[in-house]
Amino acid sequence: MGERQRDISRRRTTNHHSSIVVLGIDPGTLVTGYGIVERRGSTLKLLSSGVIRNSPDSSMPVRLKRIYSALQSLISTFHPDEFAIESAFYGKNAQSALKLGHARGVSILAAVEQEIPTSEYSPREVKKAVVGKGTASKNAVKFMVQSILGTADSVMALDSSDALAVAICHLHRLITPTSRHRDWKSYVQAHPERVRS
Repeated sequence: MGERQRDISRRRTTNHHSSIVVLGIDPGTLVTGYGIVERRGSTLKLLSSGVIRNSPDSSMPVRLKRIYSALQSLISTFHPDEFAIESAFYGKNAQSALKLGHARGVSILAAVEQEIPTSEYSPREVKKAVVGKGTASKNAVKFMVQSILGTADSVMALDSSDALAVAICHLHRLITPTSRHRDWKSYVQAHPERVRS
């Protein structure tokens, strides 16, 4: 275990009120969504979100390099403690799954190179954790993400809100052992005063 991981583990076990920053990723070779969320105590704060866009005319190696470089830059800027990414959706055709695998690979590499602990979640897991229903639509996920984080950015891309949902899902998993709530939706309903406005 690297020095960075030891520091993170020590901080997590000795101080439950310390902040944790999670970088969530919704991977894709043309559009990769990212979302960076900080949890301090029981409050979540949006630090940054957006998308990494590639031209359809770019070759696959060029697209992958752009994703990797952009994530390296985000990691250098925000120093996330944890990295969470959506796992492959196996209902896609083989060609799409292969491309998605490439995007996931370089994304994970960008985190692992900095010794950031990584986790993967299926789309169903993410939707269940954020909305309370594994079959929720992307718009329902976006609505809950904005409710949880207290943002009303109507122009937020769905790839970005999906990435934020991955980060929120991971934070929920970190507190699940001590949480009485099944998901963030039930938590928000029980504690509306904790939602940022």
